[in-house]
Amino acid sequence: MTEDTDTGADAVALLAAGASLQETLVACAGDWIALDAAARAVAWYRPGGSTIAPLPSDLDRLDESGLALALSHRDGRIRQEALSRAARYPGLLPLVVIRCADWAGPVREHARQVLRETLRTDSAVGLASLLLRIGLRERGAFGAEVLGRMLRGATREQFAVLFADPDRAVRRFAYRLAVEDRLLRPAELARAAVRETDAVVQDLCATAALAALDDEGTAYEDVLSVLLSARNPRTRAAGVTGLRRAGRPERAEAFLTDGSALVRACARYVVRQHGGDPVAWYRRRFTPAGGPEPSPGAVIGLAECGEGTDAELLRPLLTHPAAGVRARAVAGLRVLERVDVREVLPLLDDPAPGVVRETVLALLPGARNLPADRLLERTGPERPRHVRVGAFRLLDAMGDLAALRAAVGLLEDPDPKLRTWAAQSVQRWHPSPDIRKQDNEEVGELLDRSRHLFSDYVLRHRKREAGLSG
Repeated sequence: MTEDTDTGADAVALLAAGASLQETLVACAGDWIALDAAARAVAWYRPGGSTIAPLPSDLDRLDESGLALALSHRDGRIRQEALSRAARYPGLLPLVVIRCADWAGPVREHARQVLRETLRTDSAVGLASLLLRIGLRERGAFGAEVLGRMLRGATREQFAVLFADPDRAVRRFAYRLAVEDRLLRPAELARAAVRETDAVVQDLCATAALAALDDEGTAYEDVLSVLLSARNPRTRAAGVTGLRRAGRPERAEAFLTDGSALVRACARYVVRQHGGDPVAWYRRRFTPAGGPEPSPGAVIGLAECGEGTDAELLRPLLTHPAAGVRARAVAGLRVLERVDVREVLPLLDDPAPGVVRETVLALLPGARNLPADRLLERTGPERPRHVRVGAFRLLDAMGDLAALRAAVGLLEDPDPKLRTWAAQSVQRWHPSPDIRKQDNEEVGELLDRSRHLFSDYVLRHRKREAGLSG
């Protein structure tokens, strides 16, 4: 079940018919929130009103399903009365949690008292996601506070459940608490940073793992080897930074060619802090006696910290057999602001999409000065898709008639995404003053070919903008 009204209403109807909570498939935090919202939206009154099924005057006669609906009733007096009986059914605890943020003060305080008396650590672990989501409401901070207090006495096994929760808010909360209370050893924090998919938890655990080393005297290698092997760049970068504290700058050199810009920057910092020269290290990689062929990371690394004269080391790599090296060479020239259009333009026909993407980025600032006819040729259906996309991006940035020609020509492209981009380009196209000064019949023809993209009024207006009267 999701939080949409229709699904919540279905659950309310099932409960009204006597179905159990388990039969209504109410399971996750969103399910309970949807049920609560839907129960207030339907007609559900005491006898005498228009009802799905009437509530008895004595709520003691209600079973678990009836109390679930009474706890979400639009009448605050009924909600408060139902709270007095909810403790008999542990399955209703999620609705008690929701009532802890109730707009009505007496209901809210009663629900909080019930929660204090009935909530146990195991229950808090199971309700963590709901407690935190309700905690985001205006009066909901109590739930997160209760969760924090309950988890102070949780076992490692209970924390392990929270660490594996699909809700990242729960994982963040649990790891923050574990770090504050020093429940995890540095090596455990490092492993958590490596396996986590959430960037907040990655940073939290990696930082805590490194900070705990000095406090506990743990061997750096036990933690750094784990962090340095991480697939996510943020955690690897934390490990590289930790090499400075460990006094192992020579290991940081291996990360000067990392695929991540963040990791490369951290590696350069560590090397510099110990008296090394990253620029000289990179340059040696491009000399005949410097060892193996330059890697993509070395190419872009040199550009990130080098000088304009280093462009001479990168230009020969525009024809390197490895596509990654070619792409980084183009990117490096762009970073160094040493792009020569005559050298880079032929790479628009490169068989590697990554090279073409970098070439487009390098040429975009000067797109208006590129040969429009040469680019237009590359939008033909016989060209590879990545070549057509690259050429069109440049023509679109060029604007004026060249952009309109390219976009209209691609309205029948075999690739649906490219057709969509072309249509959007036509719709946002407006003539420049140069176009308006000319009696350009081609503009009218192109707009007529794309008339299905405009209303008649917009099409006439666009033609008038171009100085056409038809």
